[in-house]
Amino acid sequence: MTFLGLGLAEPVPDATTVWLFRQQLKQQGLIEELFEQFDSELRDKGNQAKGGQIVDATLIPVPKHHKTKEDKQKLALGKIPESWQQKPHSLSQKDTHAPWRKKNGQSSFGYKNHISIDVEYGFIRRYQVTDTSVHDSQVLGALLDEQNQGQEVWADSAYGSESIEWILQILQFLSHIHERAYGNHPLTGKHKEDDGERSQLRAKVEQVFGHWVNEMGGKLMGSIGKQSLKATIGVKNLVYNFKRYGFWENKNPKAVR
Repeated sequence: MTFLGLGLAEPVPDATTVWLFRQQLKQQGLIEELFEQFDSELRDKGNQAKGGQIVDATLIPVPKHHKTKEDKQKLALGKIPESWQQKPHSLSQKDTHAPWRKKNGQSSFGYKNHISIDVEYGFIRRYQVTDTSVHDSQVLGALLDEQNQGQEVWADSAYGSESIEWILQILQFLSHIHERAYGNHPLTGKHKEDDGERSQLRAKVEQVFGHWVNEMGGKLMGSIGKQSLKATIGVKNLVYNFKRYGFWENKNPKAVR
């Protein structure tokens, strides 16, 4: 109500109205355009991305549904199981695209929200939505913000590899990616000390996901299908930036104009 300037006596859109509005944005492909437009407004008003950037990804779980071994085989071939087709209402509630992923002995089902924030203000400047099966490092190129006035890039060890370090160097970015232990090459004390210093700054990106959980209804999505979920995540990323704008405006009106 405060953001929209609504008073207590004025009508407020109900959940259905908001849902229909989001559907129209999705169908017309306007969500990413709105996200970029707001970012452009921030830059035009002097709130350019500064201080370098922090990259990370978080799992976006979706409702699970039971699959037999035969179901999984058919879905892997891009086919819908006959038993599902016989129940169209039930089928409409099943996500036939979200894959399972197993990491560190734990299985997850859903998608990922990959983001890049600027260190100075903490706005989400770039984002990508992928299946859980896509490794974080594969999306790094799409997340790098060349308009950031700082050249430094922070990320956890999932992004660490010789090829990525080489690419960042070619693009003239200064890497602060966490070190990784390989086989018989454990991290040295100096590596651990450096990673500890990197973690203190990199923790800023965790605040984004924490805000999602504590202030924006959590990460579990009820959207069905990748396109619907991508639209929902795009809106939440945009709304997070609105809220972040409000935070800076209240803290220091001169910092965000």
